[in-house]
Amino acid sequence: MGELKVVNLGLESFAENLRAKGAAAVQVRWKPPAGGDTAMIAALDRLAAGAAVDVEAANLEAVSRILKGKPTLVDVGVALEVIPGMTKTTILHAGPPITWERMCGPVRGAVIGGLIYEGLARNREEAEALAASGRIRFDPCHHHGAVGPMAGVVTASMPVWVLENAAFGNRAYATFNEGLGKVLRYGAFSEEVLARLKWIETDLAPIMKRALALHGPLDMKNIIAQILQMGDEGHNRNRAGTSLIIREFAPFLVRLGEDPEKIVKVLNFMNGNDHFFLNLSMPACKCTVDAARGIEGSSVIIAMARNGTDFGIQVSGLGDRWFTGPASMVEGLYLPGYGPKDAAPDLGDSVITETAGIGGFAMAAAPAIVQFVGGTPEDALAVTRRMYEITVTENDVYRIPALDFRGTPTGIDLRKVVETGILPAINTGIAHKDAGVGQVGAGLVKPPENCFKDALAAFAEAYAR
Repeated sequence: MGELKVVNLGLESFAENLRAKGAAAVQVRWKPPAGGDTAMIAALDRLAAGAAVDVEAANLEAVSRILKGKPTLVDVGVALEVIPGMTKTTILHAGPPITWERMCGPVRGAVIGGLIYEGLARNREEAEALAASGRIRFDPCHHHGAVGPMAGVVTASMPVWVLENAAFGNRAYATFNEGLGKVLRYGAFSEEVLARLKWIETDLAPIMKRALALHGPLDMKNIIAQILQMGDEGHNRNRAGTSLIIREFAPFLVRLGEDPEKIVKVLNFMNGNDHFFLNLSMPACKCTVDAARGIEGSSVIIAMARNGTDFGIQVSGLGDRWFTGPASMVEGLYLPGYGPKDAAPDLGDSVITETAGIGGFAMAAAPAIVQFVGGTPEDALAVTRRMYEITVTENDVYRIPALDFRGTPTGIDLRKVVETGILPAINTGIAHKDAGVGQVGAGLVKPPENCFKDALAAFAEAYAR
């Protein structure tokens, strides 16, 4: 009998026992598709056997549109005047649709603050009564081409960045980032918070609008490409991005002929707020990915969002339908004095960055992010490498130095997510569960599996023969 050589699938202990007896054994890392879920395997098999449309071609069209996108900062406007469908009694929020009754603490707090800011209520009690009355329309930011971090609340009078995808003409919107600490997006609505919002409305936004007019349209794709070379990933680490925005605007700010003290305050505000760039990277990603919306037969995910109660996704070939699951708890590092018992579930539209292929998908470009979200630099590299397994292509502009300038993983394929069981990597801040406390930490979060499985079942129903 010749030498025994074994290739083992399954339990590794079989291979270990053979090696202990002197046999050569190779362990194959294998697991059944879709984690052995027979319904999901059947759906994948039906699609593989033949679909009513060419899914691969549809996905190539989707990622082609994403890669051709040219997100460009073109204006600063007022939400009521520029966001489609906005009204004086509309409040936009992060995540999929939700009613007042189901909102988590931070979102409720931000709604209360928004109603007081708009003059629709004088205090918390009046705001809560109005929010519960049915006279306020609550809508996801995504339904209006907008995105908002954390609670994501946008009201009529708030100034917004206006970005346009120069390749396809679609636009996206986001409010100005307020900074850290007690801010509206974390559910705070104190006098200090409202005063800062008013300053953004009356001073910061008009000054930035005039400076942008002097500067001209700003190529955000070029900026994002640069920040990935400089140690940012565009979601939780934005120091390089904010620095580049200051560099772009500073020469024009000083030429406005404005009160020097106002300009100093604007520059100090940006300089003291590393996340200033986040509210530009998010709409840049939104208008980029939205160009791939509504492609028949495409299984590319074009939106992921969460509101602290639900996590939801949208798929290009399934229209504007949301597939939702319970928002997960974030695993990460906490600020002194806080722990998991204080945390709200996963929250915010900022996961649009991961949807577009940066953020958590580009952690390898920002190994220092682990000091904020936990883990090691090698973990950051591993996260990005894993995301290549669930995406259609690699970005031809957004490149990662630590991976030999490999393009970021781009175009999340719903089928691959379910088949491999690899969930999209998301890094995020952690909000306190109570309104108004603010950020208590940051970390990584796993989205709920069921929303991807439900979406695949619907996709197979729509397209499998």
